Amino acid sequence: MSSSQGRKRQPSTGNAIAESVKRQVKEVGDTAQDAVISGAWGYPLYGIYYLVTHPALIRPLLPTLFKGVLVSVGVVAALFSFTYLPQVAVLAFVSGPLAFALAVPLVLGESYVVINFLTRALLVNQAGVDLFDAVLLQRGHLTLVEHGRQVTSGGSSGKSKVLGTLLMKPLSRFSTDNVVRYILTLPLNLIPVVGTVFFLGFNGFKSGPGYHARYFQLKGYDKVKKSELIKKRRGAYTAFGTMAMVLNLIPGLSILFTFTNAVGAALWASDLEKKGKTTASDLHDARKNGREDEVEVVLPNAGESSRRKDL
Repeated sequence: MSSSQGRKRQPSTGNAIAESVKRQVKEVGDTAQDAVISGAWGYPLYGIYYLVTHPALIRPLLPTLFKGVLVSVGVVAALFSFTYLPQVAVLAFVSGPLAFALAVPLVLGESYVVINFLTRALLVNQAGVDLFDAVLLQRGHLTLVEHGRQVTSGGSSGKSKVLGTLLMKPLSRFSTDNVVRYILTLPLNLIPVVGTVFFLGFNGFKSGPGYHARYFQLKGYDKVKKSELIKKRRGAYTAFGTMAMVLNLIPGLSILFTFTNAVGAALWASDLEKKGKTTASDLHDARKNGREDEVEVVLPNAGESSRRKDL
């Protein structure tokens, strides 16, 4: 009797596993499709253009950018000098002649971890938050920004805005979960092409919502509300996070793209505010209405962020 019951359970268990696999494959496919059609992958690129064409935003960052590029170049050069060939030697046992190519994304990934830690700890501070708020101000979201910091008028005409003291607890510079996940998934790059694509997509999937941490803070969203919105925009956040990850892996320029990604995230938040969208669809239409008149924003020097009074 028991053996016949066991035989009946086996097909049931097999069907459950098959259904689970189908469901998860469908979810991955839907997320990937949503990521492509959302247009959110374009915001990190739009952030580059926006920052370069707004000298008032980039000027206070120049000393930090210069130091960051030097740190990035030094780290990349050091890791390629001391770790590239040893990793090629190890990979040669499993990948043969592909080892020379497969070791490159591994070293770049390791460089990103080191550079990210050094620049965020020593150079960036709260400059990313300042940039995010400045872009929102330029796009006309004064009330939203005032939820999280003091904003005063400057200049003889009073049209310029000066970013003041933060009124909310500063965002954490590091995400331990992101760092641990990133390190654990680095070996995926050992699998040619497919492994690297999955590495970028998975980390983009997980890190994407973090680029709107400041936006959620300014909106006053609790954990439940944030979870709901992240779920609705899952594909779009995956697209944004993946593109941001690709840019951050470019040797020597990761600190620049740290800032441009913050700008891109702010531009996306601005479009969401203007369109009132809560889903990934039609995000690419948000920039079709043209560019409004922008106010001048006085951005604090990057080094001043660390000297402000934290709440």
